[in-house]
Amino acid sequence: MTATRPVAGRRAIEVLLRTELKNAPGCRLVLVDAVWDADEKDTEFTVAVGGGSRRVVVTDQHSPLGVADAWHRHLAGDTTEDDSVLVVTGTVPAEQLGLDLRAHAVDKHPLPVNRAEIVPQLFGAADLDPRMLGEHWLLEALLQAEPLDGWPRVGAVLTRDRAVRALICARLGLGDPASDTLDLDAGTLFAWTRTPAGPALYASLSADEQRGLAAWLARTVGPAAPTLLALAAEGRGSDALPLGVLASAALGSRTAEAAGFALGTLFGPALASFDTLRPFADAATGVLTRWIAQAEGTAVPSGAARSRVLAVLERADKLAADARLTDLVRGDRLLPSGYQSRLRALAVCLDSRGAGAPAVAESALRDLGAHQLAALRADSTETARTAVRLMRWLATEPAAPATVGQAVQEHLSSSGWADLAIGVLAEGDASRDPAVGEAYQRLIGAARERRTALDARFAELLASWTENAHQQANGGALLIEDVLARTAAPLAQGGGRPLVLVLDGMSADVAVRIAGELDARAWTEIVPAVEKGTLPRRQAAVSMLPSVTRVSRASLLCGRPSEGGQAAERTGFAAFWRKRHRKAHLFHKGGYEGRPGHRLAPELVQTLASDDIVAVVVNTIDDALADGREGTSGRSGLTDIGKLPDLLNAARDYGRPVVLVSDHGHVIDRTERGHQPAEVTGVRGARWRTGDAGEGEVALSGPRVLTDGKRITAAWRDDLRYTARQAGYHGGASLAEVTVPVITLVPSEGVVPSGWVLLPPESTEPLWWKSSEAADADAVPEQADQAPAAPPRRPAPGRTSATGPLTLGRRTVRSAPYRTQREFVRLAPTDKAVEAALDALDAAGGKLSPGAVAAAAQAATGKSQRNPARFATMLERLLNIDGYPVLQLVESGRTVQLDRALLTQQFPSPEGTA
Repeated sequence: MTATRPVAGRRAIEVLLRTELKNAPGCRLVLVDAVWDADEKDTEFTVAVGGGSRRVVVTDQHSPLGVADAWHRHLAGDTTEDDSVLVVTGTVPAEQLGLDLRAHAVDKHPLPVNRAEIVPQLFGAADLDPRMLGEHWLLEALLQAEPLDGWPRVGAVLTRDRAVRALICARLGLGDPASDTLDLDAGTLFAWTRTPAGPALYASLSADEQRGLAAWLARTVGPAAPTLLALAAEGRGSDALPLGVLASAALGSRTAEAAGFALGTLFGPALASFDTLRPFADAATGVLTRWIAQAEGTAVPSGAARSRVLAVLERADKLAADARLTDLVRGDRLLPSGYQSRLRALAVCLDSRGAGAPAVAESALRDLGAHQLAALRADSTETARTAVRLMRWLATEPAAPATVGQAVQEHLSSSGWADLAIGVLAEGDASRDPAVGEAYQRLIGAARERRTALDARFAELLASWTENAHQQANGGALLIEDVLARTAAPLAQGGGRPLVLVLDGMSADVAVRIAGELDARAWTEIVPAVEKGTLPRRQAAVSMLPSVTRVSRASLLCGRPSEGGQAAERTGFAAFWRKRHRKAHLFHKGGYEGRPGHRLAPELVQTLASDDIVAVVVNTIDDALADGREGTSGRSGLTDIGKLPDLLNAARDYGRPVVLVSDHGHVIDRTERGHQPAEVTGVRGARWRTGDAGEGEVALSGPRVLTDGKRITAAWRDDLRYTARQAGYHGGASLAEVTVPVITLVPSEGVVPSGWVLLPPESTEPLWWKSSEAADADAVPEQADQAPAAPPRRPAPGRTSATGPLTLGRRTVRSAPYRTQREFVRLAPTDKAVEAALDALDAAGGKLSPGAVAAAAQAATGKSQRNPARFATMLERLLNIDGYPVLQLVESGRTVQLDRALLTQQFPSPEGTA
């Protein structure tokens, strides 16, 4: 019985010759006890030996005569300079070869091909891990897979793990063969299955090598590896992760047993047993959860990371549909179908009204937010959150405003936010789900009905007020012609250099969105100081009538009721500041945009660097309405308004405070296609005319009407227009058109001017805009502007003092460690300020903006904290004993964070705990 001969390829022969020929330099015949690998194409090649090289010719012979004939032919082809080596492989036993032939061969007998001796040499090692001696698949694979530049050098012993890691790198493309370590886990392996060539490389390996690698990876990576590799071997490697996610969803369903049969069909032979399904599913969901976290790691999720996650999950949903498992996995926290199911459940809640309806919707929203795709589908999630906000607004019952001033202030503080929410919902859901879209449409309808009622009431107030209102009798309202005198002029005192940015057509919803998008690290919002017991609020002015640019913007910039174009505005603006002994410059459209190579016009930049007052009129919003850039939302943000970010950056660079103001607002056309203009006479503009008032209109007359004999008819209903369809309109008498937002900003690194106070971001949003939990938490800090901060928690019985309840802040400032620490902090805040700041943080759950913390201290002490960031830094120095982070600025300085437990530990009080 003939023994099976080993197979030798070029690499094995090269290593064998390199070892043997250095001890037999003149020998030209090498007999090898192996057969030549039929897959090897090269039978002639060169081998480096010692300091030179030898040409090698390989012949595979199967009879003694063939061997002899090959040797004689090799000699016959010799030249005097030829030292080529003939390597004879084949199946001829050594005893059948003549002694005269064997006398010419190295060692005078066939040399064995011992892979256990060859392989260590390939790695520069002297010995081989004994465990590898019986693993022929590994030794053979290491010979076949050697890279062109050779295997990496290792130590004295080639260990099994080092050899397998190198083989995996070479065969599967996982890792770097030259590295001593291989960071290989389930995540790496699942990511490899998503590469174009990875699974195909594994599928091309021999069955023995596949089994060997699978066993090693199972021990190294975990029990998910064999199933994953089995799928790769079947050509379904790219489905490994989707199948794992689907398996997790199915096994977590109420009918997991029934789902198991469908999963068995989906996996096929790749699933060795159902016992392996759970580890595989857990590994897959763990990997995908990490991928989701990576995609969420930035403010805006990375496009590539997000696409990678969604590709896997959408494929999992497709596999579920093919296997008729969709209904079983509908409640899953990973699958897109689970997210969509939760979104539809929320949509069902939006039609409910009544006291308990918002709470039910909020519960559905929390369920949606708990889905792991909530952050990756941020647009859809935020739209759903906005829908619940609008429900909360519909559930509120604020007192009806009694004056025009109260009405415009309430609009900027609340109903303008409702307009913003309507704009968000009008864009629709990103999923384009019809059921969700219909629910949003009905909610928009309900909100518009309420807005219509508010506008109707406002039109009545406006008609009565307009008859006699003027600068000397404003009825408590801020008039647009007084905005410069009430905001810009105080900021200009003492050499101040405000920049007045007039955003033509900016309505309240646009204003609050822009303010919310400002970087708190760059800008701090301020408002004029108010009487104690009154909440500081953003200012809202009343436009001229009709609410059009020619009268409203001219009145704003001239500081008196005026009508005219750009020339009149420039003249009036200069005259206003000349009376205050300041030079002023006004830039209109075309005057501030930079030439090629410039972000802003050099003339504007030079003026900003001077001590003069500067104003810039930006027409982006108004132009967008007139030019028909329709979209259904009309929601302009900070980056949507031409050059606004550049103008703000320039103002900050030159240390200028900014007054962000409009001349009038606008309404968006949300009517159906085909809706026609009203058939009326005396049309003078899109929303105003002469003649008697009809339904949805109001007659306005008096000193504030600056055209047509001080008498006009204006539309207050938002679906009424007199001209051709546009994206939006102004000129009417609705709250959105007549309200003029006024937002005042100072650079965050600067100080709050005298006579002004901070307006914390937390106090700008209406309570209904926040979740119920956030609203409850924020209620105390907002009230802190009226009086010293209330205690965040009710004190235990007996825990009171002569001056009031023992709050967290009070207990802290009375502790001995605090008194000691205070001696080492120069210019530390007063105890009352520290107490109020700590109580405000405690009431808010430990996190507030620096502005809110400073505002709480300001309300308690009556002393303006003119630099919120500096105040927070002083609190850090005062409270962080020995570097322990009791209080710290986080999120790049946007948030002050309090560790309550660490505070009570560092500052124990004999009076007990709060």
